Amino acid sequence: MSETTEQNRNYTSESSPDPSRKAARRGGGSPADRGRTTIADGVVEKIAGLAARDVIGVHAMGSGISRTFGAVRDRVPGGSKSVTRGVKAEVGEVQTALDLEIVVDYGAAIADVARDVRENVVAAVERMTGLEVVEVNIAVSDVKLPDEEDDEPEPRIQ
Repeated sequence: MSETTEQNRNYTSESSPDPSRKAARRGGGSPADRGRTTIADGVVEKIAGLAARDVIGVHAMGSGISRTFGAVRDRVPGGSKSVTRGVKAEVGEVQTALDLEIVVDYGAAIADVARDVRENVVAAVERMTGLEVVEVNIAVSDVKLPDEEDDEPEPRIQ
């Protein structure tokens, strides 16, 4: 009886497929490695725009003209705030480069704000996309003075 049991065990172990061998035969590797993931420039631009706006000292994103057009677009029914305003991304297969245009609050140290923006943007983009951020170029296009009116008007309905 022990011979029969041993034969059954051998038969069972040889005939039952090993799950790791089966996956390797069918697809040629783990399921996570099959196929490609592409990330659009706009996705990286949104992530970078939101990360830059989170930094204290950043008043707005974009140049005066783009902010003016954005304010008009925001007032049109169905229009929404553009989180990509002031952000341009070039996305490759494994790397990305970003150009940001910001407006800094008066009194904030521009070098410190730029450093904080760069650190926040790199951390957010790399964490969310897995892409390596090779550079973040920042252009400070304006300084928001305390007594200046905002380019973006307050909504009439609250």
